[in-house]
Amino acid sequence: MRTLTYQTLSDKRACKDQLEAFRALFGESVDITPELCAIHAATFHWKWAAGRLLSPAALAEYERARAPALAEYRHANAAAVAEYIGARAPALAEYRRANAASEYERANAVAWAKYERAVATAWAEYQRARAPALAKYERANAAAWAEYGRAVATAWADAYINDMK
Repeated sequence: MRTLTYQTLSDKRACKDQLEAFRALFGESVDITPELCAIHAATFHWKWAAGRLLSPAALAEYERARAPALAEYRHANAAAVAEYIGARAPALAEYRRANAASEYERANAVAWAKYERAVATAWAEYQRARAPALAKYERANAAAWAEYGRAVATAWADAYINDMK
């Protein structure tokens, strides 16, 4: 176990929100554990902490530990993005068709009003059609990002604890 202090973070020029979060959660110091860091994975900027608080050797070990988690996050996110894009494609194509046709035909205020209605209707339909896919993507992305955050936080804690500057 190793202790991290508010003063160390301040000396290393941590940003105001990170200093405030640290002090609110831990006061002036905290004993670092992988479990504690995993609990606060979404609270702290681990990449910043790694770059400012770890020795070069510990930073290299952290990066080696972080790489598989980042690859897994990117894989999960890519699959979710692809599914989202596929699910929204028909609705987006219809929206674009309605938008292009209406813009082309507008010649006066009546046509412009018709365009506005057509676009608004198409956009609303697009939003409705993509909502389930977007929600599924956001859930998948959030889960993958949270898992990545826990892995990064734990890797940082292990590197920080074992860092013998």
